[in-house]
Amino acid sequence: MELIETPLQDCFLLKPIVFDDPRGFFFESFNQKRFNDLVGQEVNFIQDNQSYSSYGVIRGLHFQKGEHAQAKLVRVLKGAVLDVALDLRPHSSTFGKHFSIELSEENRLQLFIPQGFAHGFAVLSENAEFFYKCDNYYNRQSEGGILYNDKTLSIDWQLPEADILVSDKDRENPGFELYKSGL
Repeated sequence: MELIETPLQDCFLLKPIVFDDPRGFFFESFNQKRFNDLVGQEVNFIQDNQSYSSYGVIRGLHFQKGEHAQAKLVRVLKGAVLDVALDLRPHSSTFGKHFSIELSEENRLQLFIPQGFAHGFAVLSENAEFFYKCDNYYNRQSEGGILYNDKTLSIDWQLPEADILVSDKDRENPGFELYKSGL
């Protein structure tokens, strides 16, 4: 597995070493020791989640606050998504900045998003299966969100406005202004 730095502090891409032959392919998608060595910290993932979405769906921007904050390791099993991470850590040199990358079944990239970030994705393919590990359990009282199309963030979701499908809950998320001083 190869670590690739992103423009966001402590947020990394992981590229697996893939072994292809006429039968198909094999790669180690996760190894706890190797992962911790690469990211330079002890991250103990305790929950796996998977979602299925159709083209145009945007999920996010979501986060967990306080003691229930979650680091995530995300990847796409089928299809392609535009994945977005937004740094909400007020003391970070990249606070308020976001990073986006296409994750797909073809590129097999994974994105590590540390605690203190908001996260979301847009489905670019006909459908997509999205998989992620979390280092903390979900807690409904600690969930938060930021409006996906907040003008101050200027996130290009790479979808025509007419094709975007967002839950009512995500449409009602507050703007980034509410979190300018941090979580």
